[in-house]
Order: sequence, then structure tokens, then C-alpha cells
Amino acid sequence: MEKEKTKPAKFVTDSGIEIKEVYYSHSGMNEKPGQYPYTRGVQADMYRTRLWTMRQYAGFSTAEKSNERYKYLLKHGKTGLSVAFDLPTQIGYDSDHPLSEGEVGKAGVAIDSLKDIEILFSGIELEKVSTSMTINSTAAILLAFYIALAKKQGADLKKISGTIQNDLLKEYAARGTYIYPPHASMRIITDIFEYCSRETPKWNTISISGYHIREAGSTAAQELAFTLANGKAYVKAAIEKGLDIDVFGRRLSFFFNAHNNVFQEVAKFRAARRMWAKIMKDLGAKEEKAMMLRFHTQTGGSTLTAQQPENNIVRVTLQALSAVMGGTQSLHTNGYDEALSLPTEEAARIALRTQQIIAFESGVVDTVDPLAGSFFVENLTDELELKAWEYIHTIDKMGGSVKAIEAGYIQNEIASASYRYQQSIEKAERILVGVNHFEIEEKPFDKIFSVDDSIRQVQIERIKQLKNERDEAAVSGCLAEIGNAAKEGANLMPLIIKGVEAYATLGEIADELRKVFGEYR
Repeated sequence: MEKEKTKPAKFVTDSGIEIKEVYYSHSGMNEKPGQYPYTRGVQADMYRTRLWTMRQYAGFSTAEKSNERYKYLLKHGKTGLSVAFDLPTQIGYDSDHPLSEGEVGKAGVAIDSLKDIEILFSGIELEKVSTSMTINSTAAILLAFYIALAKKQGADLKKISGTIQNDLLKEYAARGTYIYPPHASMRIITDIFEYCSRETPKWNTISISGYHIREAGSTAAQELAFTLANGKAYVKAAIEKGLDIDVFGRRLSFFFNAHNNVFQEVAKFRAARRMWAKIMKDLGAKEEKAMMLRFHTQTGGSTLTAQQPENNIVRVTLQALSAVMGGTQSLHTNGYDEALSLPTEEAARIALRTQQIIAFESGVVDTVDPLAGSFFVENLTDELELKAWEYIHTIDKMGGSVKAIEAGYIQNEIASASYRYQQSIEKAERILVGVNHFEIEEKPFDKIFSVDDSIRQVQIERIKQLKNERDEAAVSGCLAEIGNAAKEGANLMPLIIKGVEAYATLGEIADELRKVFGEYR
């Protein structure tokens, strides 16, 4: 009876692709890894010579507390840093702003000034570590903090490496932490492209993100399509600014979600590389590295359940496996308790060990693109690509991603897919172990990580001290220069760096830009 009850009426992915019982043939996979269009991977040998970066996303409370967590993770074998910022930092408010109340240090670390960044990376040489910063509307300011600290450490800016997310189009479509109107955001983004291509050539200037699109409820095909369409919009904006696609194209990176359907996720990653290579070639790229889609993956946060949270360890393992078999360049594995709170140290350690076991014990790294040639995976790769192209062609007809977002097209498509997915769970058409099937009575989960509400007061006192000690005339002059550059069209990055070196706060700089650009509502 249990077998009959749990077997679906038909086998279909969330992208609407029906799965056949058996796959007998495929047109053939004659491509080689490291060669255009990179379906099989961007390097010829992939993980045989170098594993993906194990980049665990972390940040909470104060800079001191987050610094302790980073050192803990580095001690346990983490190979790259990934910084989570609290909501006030993400939307350009200092911790002493009234709208920051209740949010300081909750979703990530609170950063108000260069002083906080100095503490955050205390004892960590920026020239020797790769850092990813998940920041968008205030990406230029956080990057300026990082560059200013690197200069103070005596680092060679040509050698510092890392990534800023800096993807505002997905904020308008799926996540919501935008400040300025789309045209102003695109201007700031291309200012960053221009500055970094000249001053910090190893820095990835954008992480074009499908992750949040998928978290908002999209299908795999939609995640693929909307992410690449957004990427196309950024490339066109940079070309219009006069930038060389073969130069800035090398520093574009992507950020994808690893969801539950293992084979669909592998196919999605393979299709993404192939599609992006074609898009960049059509836009005029000639250099191989400018056509390569390099991406970070995070396991699907929205798939984690508060019920029977230990089951999430298995979910995360399968999702991580799909990312590795799909050829990711770096990976974050979620803590099993993240449906309930920020991860505890135990959960963060298990998440990191999950990656290490896959890397060193599973054998999946021993050959490149291990699922290549599978009739099923090759067909699924082709079908996902076709569905994604259909969406992209629709967006192109509307005038590109910015126009499609302004018209509400992308948001509506995501919302509809999210509704269908949730309905399938509530009707038990889609089995979710521990939620709508295989439930048990549970005791309250007591291993929850919590953030002290007094953190805001700590940050407020730090801001007061900073403002008492800094040169106020120098700060005022820097802010005026930033405002003038915003009006006149000059590149903002050098002036923002000058401002943060004078210890202007994040909120002060964001407010100066608000005066010129306004706010998008």
C-alpha cells in the first residue's frame, strides 16, 4: 500500500520535462572538457588537479564574532571566505539608523565603516585568501572597504582575488534589497567593471545570481534563463560604456542553486556553460576565457525543513553532489539547522565535512564530467537548454531583462512557478519527507543559534567613537566629491575608496548617492 501511495502518476521535473522510463539514444557527446562551448567543464582536467573552493558562507553579529567564525572554518579546512552581511548593511543603513532596529547582526555581520572591516579580517592577509562578498546595492562601498584594507595591509591590488555579488537585476526580480532605480544601479555596476578591470584584474566584478531566483520559487529552466538573460543585460551595458568584452568578460562569474533533483541540476549546470558561451560569442567575445561560465553553487536553502532537521544533512549531500558532478568552481553547503536559525558551529562543521567527504572519499572527482554520455543526462541537458532559450527569446522581444522586470514579466513567472510548487506539496503530489509523508512526533529542537540583541548598541557606540575621532572636514569633502561624480557621470569607485579611507560610513555614502539617484519603490 505504501508503494502505491507514494509512486507519482507520471515522472516530471519542476521545469515541466517529462522523464521517460528508459533513454535509448542521444545525438552524441563528442565535446571535450575545456573546449568551446564548455558543456563538459571550463578546464580540461577539472578536479583531477584542483578541487573546487570550499567557500562556506558565514557572517553574524559583530565583526569580532564573525572573525572568530572565519578563523574556525579556516582551521577546519575551508579554502575561501564568503561574507554574509546583515540587512541594514545590504540596503545602505548604518546600525544607528531607526530602520536598522531589530536587524543589526541578524542575517549577517554588521558593517558600518572601514573600522568594522579592519576587525572582520583581523589576522587574515587579504592577498593570500579569496573572499566572496554577498552584497548588491552597496557592493561598491563594501568593495571600497576591502580595497582600502588591502592597501593598509600593503597588499598588491593586482593580486587580491574574490567576488562581489553586485547583481541588482535579480534583486528587482526576486529578492528585494535594492536602493536605487535600475538605470542608476546599472551605472554603478559598470563603474565597478571599469575600475576593477584596470586596478584589481583578479577580482570577479559580479556574480550573476540564479540562486535567489530559484529560492523565490522558479523552476530550474527559469533559473537558467533569467540568470543568463540578466548576464546578457550586464554585458550589453558594459559594451555601451565602451568596455572590452574580452577584458571584463573574464571576470564575470555566476551563482547557482543546487536543488533536490540531482540529474536535473547536473543538466542545468552543463546547459548553462554551453548557453553562456554561445551568448558571449554572439555579443562579440573572441577570447576563450571571456566565454567561459565560471560559477559558485550553494545548496538550496528553501529545500531545508524545520521538521526532522537531521534529514537536511542528506538533502545537502545530494545537492552538493549534483554541484560537483555539474562542474562547480566553488561550493557552499548549508547547515542542517538553517530552517530554524543561523547555523551552529556543529552544523557548519558537518556542512564543510560533507564537501570534504565528497572530495576525498566518493571518487566523483576522479574523472571529468562523470555523467557525460548518459542518454538521460544528455537529453535532459538539451531539453533544459531549449526551455531556457524560449524564455530568453521572449525577454529579448521585450527589450531585455530591465524591460522585462519593469513590466513584471519575470516576477510573475517566478510567482506562478512558486505557487504550483507549493500546491504540489500541500496536495502531497510531491513527497517531502517528514513534511507531508513519513512524519513523526518530535521534541522541540533546542540546538538553535541566537544573536544577542545588544549588538546594535555595540555598533552605535562604535559609530559614535569613530565620528569623534575622524576628520569631519575631510569626510564632508569626500562625500561632496562622491555626489558630484554621481551627477556628472565620472567613475564613482576611486572617490568611494577615498571616502572610506577617511572613515565615511556606509550609510553616509549610500545617502549621498540617494540624493542624486533617488530610491526605487
